[in-house]
Amino acid sequence: MDVIVVFAGLALVLFGLSFAHKRRFGLLGLALAAGSILSGIWGYDAQLIVSGLSVPSGPLTTAVVLSTIILLPAVLLLFHGYTYKTLVGRLVGAGLFTVLALAFLIDPLKHIVVLTGGGADFYNWMTTNQDGVIGLGMIVAVVDLFLTKPAMVHKDAKH
Repeated sequence: MDVIVVFAGLALVLFGLSFAHKRRFGLLGLALAAGSILSGIWGYDAQLIVSGLSVPSGPLTTAVVLSTIILLPAVLLLFHGYTYKTLVGRLVGAGLFTVLALAFLIDPLKHIVVLTGGGADFYNWMTTNQDGVIGLGMIVAVVDLFLTKPAMVHKDAKH
């Protein structure tokens, strides 16, 4: 598949999910980092388990398994956590989440993308800047966590 088409499709899905669920970027960004670590630890074993389920092994299977492990913690946190109250916050948070997720997915997706012409230039630019994007994304995620205010509990609430 063409690399630009794959990344554009993923970007639309990731942005849409994040925007629709209104979740803050900080926790989702750190969940992506956790998923990346888990992918490095469990990726090979997960591929063996999937191949044992009569799923044909190949580059597509490898990309799907590794991408699923990376995205799973963040997807689970889309249903729990602090939310943005404003439209601008939702747009910025969803955009940051999308960019960071795509940066983490560069390595797994190299198994299925075809690097020709402009797609090769785009992919090379992404791989060159991957560490910077992930590093900056992690810093912004931690800052976002510090800016998150806990929900106020009323004194009248019974526990």
